[in-house]
Amino acid sequence: MAERLEKIGVNCFLYRRGESPVPIHVYLSEKLSKTFTETEALEQLYNASLLPGVVGPVIGMPDIHTGYGLPIGGVMACDYETGIVSAGAVGMDINCGVRLLTTKIPAADVDKAVLTKLLEAIARRVPAGVGRVSQVKELRRADLEAIAAAGAAYFIQKGFGRREDMERIEDGGCIPGAEVAAVGKEARERAEQLATIGGGNHFIEIGRVAAVLEEALAAHFGLYKDYIYVLIHTGSRGLGHQICTDYSNRMWANGEKNGVRAPVKGLACAPIHSNDGQNYLKAMALAANYAFANRQLITHFVREAFVEVLKKPEDNLGLDLLYDVAHNIAKKEKHGSRWLLIHRKGATRALPAGHGDNPGCYLATGHPAIIPGSMGTASYVVVGTGAIIKTYCSVNHGAGRVMSRKKARQEFSREDLRRQLGGVVVAARDINLLKDEAPLAYKDIDAVVATLAEAGLTKPVVRLEPMGVLKGEGDEA
Repeated sequence: MAERLEKIGVNCFLYRRGESPVPIHVYLSEKLSKTFTETEALEQLYNASLLPGVVGPVIGMPDIHTGYGLPIGGVMACDYETGIVSAGAVGMDINCGVRLLTTKIPAADVDKAVLTKLLEAIARRVPAGVGRVSQVKELRRADLEAIAAAGAAYFIQKGFGRREDMERIEDGGCIPGAEVAAVGKEARERAEQLATIGGGNHFIEIGRVAAVLEEALAAHFGLYKDYIYVLIHTGSRGLGHQICTDYSNRMWANGEKNGVRAPVKGLACAPIHSNDGQNYLKAMALAANYAFANRQLITHFVREAFVEVLKKPEDNLGLDLLYDVAHNIAKKEKHGSRWLLIHRKGATRALPAGHGDNPGCYLATGHPAIIPGSMGTASYVVVGTGAIIKTYCSVNHGAGRVMSRKKARQEFSREDLRRQLGGVVVAARDINLLKDEAPLAYKDIDAVVATLAEAGLTKPVVRLEPMGVLKGEGDEA
């Protein structure tokens, strides 16, 4: 299928399928295009282009790889009046996302012993791994109605965070329209995992700002060379997974009734304004708000851990929230004169400077978009340029896999993993169970980030390098 990729711009390829009613664009650098073999992911983009009301182009990000229905690194826009919503095109872990904390702590002050203590202090507060539940009993019985109504703000008002955190979370940490009644009993019973990070590619990372690429922007964001940062990557956990499963099944079963039939079950869908479509959006919003609350609670416990280990007041340490971005979400947005429902699966919104949906503190710069790499490689903070409207203001959400989890477990030994990690300290119950997260199972993050930067869609601000990572075991992306 690679021969069907026709270059139409800088790092932009058109995927040619004669039957496709809308264009399919894939962003790959010269380096990535030479080794690109994701034929199944291309087929998934093609299937998405066939859905009713889809607006072109359907987009593959440079981290694209096969997912459930829509590929991870896939962006699909639908006309809000005539189009559909697809649970699978949002993803299993609704609002899997990442937030970044800046600090006033020089990296030179955090040696391996201190780093280990910090990771241990965080791990005591934040359970990690598939199926793990909240450490605090009260959080296992969280008020879902309150979370639906207020998201992260519900817990900030209870003392789990700072008031100024609110402006630095996408959508203020709360997507409107969430309803608990739209969520099934089994999904509600799985909402016991607040303040946990799960497994798979979820993590809490402590690292240093390795390079400043845009000095003025970096200073505005509070990012300075050789200072510590913290990344938190997790989502809605079992709640979101169950909602996706339930609604994918419902949309598939009701395809004839709703007048839409997806080419594959992974793209099962319903008209946006149908009962199934509206109920899914209400359930998705609840899971998204739960995920914002989850990352907010973890932020509180990370701050506690730093104060405990470094024995300094929180004000002296910084630990300020830079931004929190969602992956795996469908959002009503206006692009040009048209209202669209943008499905971003393994993709991140990156609003450019001047865009009215930016928070006030980032209106003049565009909000930061955070792109994590693997647990042993670099991550980036970027901003979108004015040209990013070509991708519906979307960027990739990470490096993207080049090797399945099963193959990585077979390919790498414990020693291979340790070599790939270099000096990065990993806190996990058994590092041997993390072989599927080995750095070489992922694409080159530098090449992935350069793809959109060379195309003029993004501007990299800083390059981040990990020092220590808390990981949970289990396959949960």
